[in-house]
Amino acid sequence: METKKYDIAVIGAGPGGYVAAIKASQFGKKVVLIEKKYMGGTCLNVGCIPTKTLIANAHVMHAIQHAADFGITTGPVSFDYSKMKARKDSVVEKMRKSLEGLVKSNGITILQGHAEFVSPNELKVRGEQNEMISFDKVIIASGSEPLDIPAFPCDHKKVLNSTSALELTTLPKTLAIIGGGYIGCEFASLYAELGVKVIILEALPMILAPQGKTISDVMTRAFIKKGIDLQTGVFVEGIDHTADGVSIRLKDKAPVLCDAALVSVGRRVVSDGMALEKAGVKIGERGVLAVNEKMETSVPGIYAIGDVTGKYLLAHVASHQGMVAAANACGQSSSMHYEAVPAVIFTSPEVAMVGMTPEQAQEAGLAFAIGKFPFQALGKAVATMETEGFAQILTNKQTGQIIGAQVIGNDAASLIAEIALAMANELTVDCIADTIHAHPTLPEAWLEAALLANDTPIHLPPKVKKV
Repeated sequence: METKKYDIAVIGAGPGGYVAAIKASQFGKKVVLIEKKYMGGTCLNVGCIPTKTLIANAHVMHAIQHAADFGITTGPVSFDYSKMKARKDSVVEKMRKSLEGLVKSNGITILQGHAEFVSPNELKVRGEQNEMISFDKVIIASGSEPLDIPAFPCDHKKVLNSTSALELTTLPKTLAIIGGGYIGCEFASLYAELGVKVIILEALPMILAPQGKTISDVMTRAFIKKGIDLQTGVFVEGIDHTADGVSIRLKDKAPVLCDAALVSVGRRVVSDGMALEKAGVKIGERGVLAVNEKMETSVPGIYAIGDVTGKYLLAHVASHQGMVAAANACGQSSSMHYEAVPAVIFTSPEVAMVGMTPEQAQEAGLAFAIGKFPFQALGKAVATMETEGFAQILTNKQTGQIIGAQVIGNDAASLIAEIALAMANELTVDCIADTIHAHPTLPEAWLEAALLANDTPIHLPPKVKKV
């Protein structure tokens, strides 16, 4: 078998892998991109894009149902979930083809197949056409997949995971979601909006625990208002199939009966099956590939990016890591920093955050101030009847530097970008307060939050000073 030579090989064509491949090609390198399934990886095919497409359907449904509040008469409203699913599929297919064209336009060779190391500089690709390739540097972007629990494995019919749930063409009447993290809450928000009776079963004392108590409390109230049954502090022991659906066994509690269950208890990194031992790469706990700030593994010239590094399981982090890894693999100098990583949860209302939560700042022993401005006091939010939520800034009391921010409410996903930019450039809260924000807009919430953090509110009454 003839061995083909490349400068850079990239394993995995998700948002980390394809970005790394494009970046390497921009440095004039001969690049091969290897993908065993679909271009775009988890994010495009069974993650970010399909879920947000379905959530967009739910947002339209919600708007129509509340049209009367704006003086608009619509009459009876219904939906066809199979058509919603078909639209999701068409969006994914269109973006996948577009991505493939983008990669090829950069002169990158695409190989469809499974990659295995033969040595630190050789790979065997098993696919429709088995190939041997050699390379100077390699970037591993193998991603992650839903975690399967042996006590209640997914059959993808009545017991689903986040991937198989996307293939439903009809909705269950009742659905139990095991896990109240960001994935479980996104699905809960989607299905509840479409009339499904949703039950969330969470082992921790609250949902969205990593996002902090303030966010959790607001989302809990919003979910209860939507009719979602929240059960926290419960431990699922198993799932039994019944004639009508499933029976979920809980420790020291009565079982929960429903039509179907969605297991959303996390994801596992994919690092097995690549014969990494033949390359000498050390595999850490839970399959994680440890990397330095250059995204290089324990073996010089072998880089890892994205979920497999165990850093942040976020598509945009993988993309940025891909650019850093590619630059270093091509002889440049670039380092990864994680101080200003934004994260978004596409629930209703949306949640977004960057930097520290109040709990994390307190645990770190920092002297910090909080400026929290409610959307109820924001003109644009009142005009659009989207007053649920708030914007919150955390600042270092000694320096005024912004150390974190959280926003929950309409268009939080877009709003967080301003503070991510500010934090990435180490700006102070005064920089936000001194910036003219257009009126009436949602980003004015940051201006008001910044003023509150400095104890100089404009559109809220001043704090009553203790005598």
